[in-house]
Amino acid sequence: MALDAQTLIAIVQIIWIDILLSGDNAVVIALACRSLPDNQRRLGVVLGAGTAIALRILFALIISQLLALPFLKIVGGALLFWIAVKLIQGDDDNHEVKESGSLWEAVRTIAIADAVMSLDNVLAISAASHGNVWLFTFGLLFSIPLIVIGSTLIMALIERFPIFVWAGAALLGWIAGEMLVADPWVIEQIGGVTRTLHYLAAVVGAAVVVAIGLVVTRFNRSPATH
Repeated sequence: MALDAQTLIAIVQIIWIDILLSGDNAVVIALACRSLPDNQRRLGVVLGAGTAIALRILFALIISQLLALPFLKIVGGALLFWIAVKLIQGDDDNHEVKESGSLWEAVRTIAIADAVMSLDNVLAISAASHGNVWLFTFGLLFSIPLIVIGSTLIMALIERFPIFVWAGAALLGWIAGEMLVADPWVIEQIGGVTRTLHYLAAVVGAAVVVAIGLVVTRFNRSPATH
């Protein structure tokens, strides 16, 4: 692969895309693994990162067909909302996760979220690589250490500052709002999505997650009425 100016520009673009987009996956992995016992956290991070990369490779093969399907991003956005609220609820649980099965529950949560978010990640890397298989592969491989290191750092922040759990869940709500208005069916119904509407949907998505999280948390803390 010749390193001409165009290729170097593409490499820089892919690195920047990875830095921006891998943070979403790192947040999900950190939130899902934060309650695991210390001896399972590293394995959870590795399995979560491996899941993220495997899903990106899978979606790379079918991305063009998937993204053209109506309602796909609506379903994906709904799944992200559910995961975000579930992660907030998990932060409010009074019991500790001690069973080894909790590791696979964390990996399952990561897999669902990554399946949703990897669509946009792969699309961005595909666009930047301009059909160059080597550049696309580089983009996928470069994202691995970013996801692993990023999730480890975020878990450390969560332990020190629990408010980051809510911030991470709000971020998922933001992404979910963006996905909903980016669905082909939604775009067709409203005749296009302006930048203002795009950001409005993202803000509303984040606010909805936080609001539902507050309601669920308050309900869980309320004394039993029976």
